[in-house]
Amino acid sequence: EVQLVESGGGLVQPGVSLRLSCAASGFTFSSYAMSWVRQAPGKGLEWVSGITSGGKYTYYRDSVKGRFTISRDNAKNTLYLQLDSLKTEDTAMYYCAKPSGIYAGYLEVWGQGTLVTVSS
Repeated sequence: EVQLVESGGGLVQPGVSLRLSCAASGFTFSSYAMSWVRQAPGKGLEWVSGITSGGKYTYYRDSVKGRFTISRDNAKNTLYLQLDSLKTEDTAMYYCAKPSGIYAGYLEVWGQGTLVTVSS
């Protein structure tokens, strides 16, 4: 079955960096574009970043551009999100997500997420 296991979150002060990882299994990871989404306390899911299947193209919501970097290692079936210059508003549960199909589809969140808390 599809498994997406996030890790790397933690409690940090503003301006600090974190590197999140998502270990994928149960599907052909290298065939799928992947995304990171997040959910702040009391709020809905928010798309954060995406990357094409081969890692050539990346996309970010405006609020994280220049601070977050998405990448992937298809040989390791792992997706990453480097979070630099963290702000309190980045506090959220972070999930990796895959589209339901190789060519199109809705995003599926399979894991439990990893919590990023940015507080002074």
